[in-house]
Amino acid sequence: MAAKLLDLGESGSLEALEREYPVRVRRQPDGSVYLDFRSLPLTPLPGVDEDRVRRLARIVRGLAFTAVDAARSGHPGGSSSKAEAVLTLLVSGLLAFDAWDPKHPGRDRVVWSAGHCTPLFHALVALIYECLRRKGETLPEDRREAVTYPEDLLRFRRLGGPSGHVESYSALADACTGSSGHGLSAALGMAALHRSCGLPTRVFVIAGDAETEEGMSYEARNLASNLGIENLTVLLDYNRFGIDGPIAEVLPFPYLNHWISFGWNVIEADGHNPRELGWAIRRAVEGFGNGKPTVVLYHTVKGKHYGRLEGTADSHGTPLPHAEYVELMKALGFPLEEATTPAQALEIVLSQLEEHDVDYLIERLRAASSRVPPEPHLVSVMKDALGEQELRDYRGLRRPDPLPPELVFPEGEKVPTRRATEAWFAWVMERCPFFWVGAGDLAKSILTGKAEQVRGILSREHPRGRGIRFGIAEQNMAMMSVSMAADCLPGGFRPMTAFASYGVFSVMMANAVRMALIGNDVNPRSRAFFILLAAHDGPETGEDGPTHQGLFWMSLYSAYPGIKVYKPLDANEAIEMLFHAVSRGEPVAFSVVRPPVPVFRRGDGVPPAREAIHGAYVFRDYRNNGKPKIALAVCGGQVMANVLEALPELESEADFKIIAVTSPELFEELRERDPERAAQILSDEDRTRLMAFHNGWSGFLYPFLLPPDWKRRVFGIDRFQRSGIPPEIYAAAGFDASGIQQKILSYLRSRSGGA
Repeated sequence: MAAKLLDLGESGSLEALEREYPVRVRRQPDGSVYLDFRSLPLTPLPGVDEDRVRRLARIVRGLAFTAVDAARSGHPGGSSSKAEAVLTLLVSGLLAFDAWDPKHPGRDRVVWSAGHCTPLFHALVALIYECLRRKGETLPEDRREAVTYPEDLLRFRRLGGPSGHVESYSALADACTGSSGHGLSAALGMAALHRSCGLPTRVFVIAGDAETEEGMSYEARNLASNLGIENLTVLLDYNRFGIDGPIAEVLPFPYLNHWISFGWNVIEADGHNPRELGWAIRRAVEGFGNGKPTVVLYHTVKGKHYGRLEGTADSHGTPLPHAEYVELMKALGFPLEEATTPAQALEIVLSQLEEHDVDYLIERLRAASSRVPPEPHLVSVMKDALGEQELRDYRGLRRPDPLPPELVFPEGEKVPTRRATEAWFAWVMERCPFFWVGAGDLAKSILTGKAEQVRGILSREHPRGRGIRFGIAEQNMAMMSVSMAADCLPGGFRPMTAFASYGVFSVMMANAVRMALIGNDVNPRSRAFFILLAAHDGPETGEDGPTHQGLFWMSLYSAYPGIKVYKPLDANEAIEMLFHAVSRGEPVAFSVVRPPVPVFRRGDGVPPAREAIHGAYVFRDYRNNGKPKIALAVCGGQVMANVLEALPELESEADFKIIAVTSPELFEELRERDPERAAQILSDEDRTRLMAFHNGWSGFLYPFLLPPDWKRRVFGIDRFQRSGIPPEIYAAAGFDASGIQQKILSYLRSRSGGA
């Protein structure tokens, strides 16, 4: 007698399943739920035509394998194992996605954490828009960039064709991915963003099992569960292989524990069974009332239908020889021959896309589109949730004139520049409901706490908070934060994020920042603005020793396009540069120091702090005293103080011009934009007689010097120092007033030919 079919959509279905199949349901002490749907006698899920999904999966595989064969490059293994899962998500009626307006801000977000699975990704998008095209529907020109058509697959991984890894300009992709394990953190950022704005949006992650090995994913699993990010669903392809071999070679305990132990809801299903997949996705979307994120862990065969590489790690990124590709295509039902060209193969695959397939997919796309709420409604939802009369984002921030007292620091006093960012972040938080800030378990040291408390800490109990406690998890913090900033909310509102750690640790966040900068480049409509706060810069954290002295971090961020390093000399410059960063909307790595440094007196020949926004300015001009002229480029507030202390005894030797450097990259822009003004600050003649001082990597100031002896005239701290209070470290590095004096004297003597 056939088993009674289970309708998991009925009221009390979970309790009924628990009674009838107790081993399939486990309730964890933390409130999370484990379900196992494999081989259960489930009723069909409304809207999911299982035979049609299998037909479409076969066509998608045909398109994907043809793209790989045409490119002789790509990742067929994970692409093939995920085919049924992503198609089931698409047709389930559970994904809010408007194929006619693929970047509608009310859509659910999809993050391909398995960003290498582009044969499947591009094939899926091409299938969608081929079906629409067959019905005479094409997208307007301003949305065409998001679309891939089947013929585009012939240029897969070629210049101008579909990219080798997922990029965020495309339909059904909301993050640039490909760095393994980063996508979960990106998705967590988006899910937290939308939840904290009161939006009904869900975020789906297309992930592979080997990504669990990545430390960043550990950090993300922790925080997602702890914050109760229930609008986050991970669709995880459990095929048991990475690139090099079985994941069991790396992960020592049962795979389920990597999710159950973190307090996630877990649903297991057969990844090639649309019925089980459909119900698993539905249960994940409907939730369990426990405020937990859910992972659908679906079991698959890696490289499904990919010839002799099926079920192996080698299917991950190894294209089969053309002759073997032809044979596997025949086995899939596509009658290719050895001499069949990629274009002909594409035609053969598409010839089997029947009108009923097209009609079904379009009907399901309309069901997906109907789940996207109107944008004006979502704006009103945000207003209600945030209790704001008027919504505004960072683009509406303007530097007040005059500045409010809390953003002005007394000249002549000593103030840590971290006090400036503390005050500015709090000031912005009071005026901008789309600002999020947090630190890597360093709020009390870096001083982000004041801003965090303005609107409260984001938590399960306070979902509208704007302060985020990331814990000691810099990688997840950065990936979450940059992804939040890259999203575009209903009404066109743009989030702004600031995330902080010590400068020396900022290198751990570099790859997340790099991924965001790629997104800004390829998808400028979703351009992210964020502030990476590199605190405790320079030898100012001397007591901690070389492990915490931020001497070299800026070398990496100076190299990346699309982000600039800002190093204000004092607290008032910091305020001016923060406002400047907002006005530009370009990401910055912003340096602040822990100990008090002088707030320089302005006037009497010293320009106002606002001059810092040019990247360099004349702090003190030549005295024209008839002595040899020497220009000094100085970066770092304490270095400037030491230079000023050193100079009086040198005035009889030379005529000095002091140039304050706050951002070499900003100054290079000034040279291009206004060469006359830049030359007044630093002329080519000045560059030939310039000495440069930076309390860190000397290469930061290389752009200010000219040959032939430029390396002899730039001074930095290019070696690891030892533990000691800052004055001791400055003295040991030759950067106290005495050391600077000796360097200048030595250079003057070399110029004059003296001993």
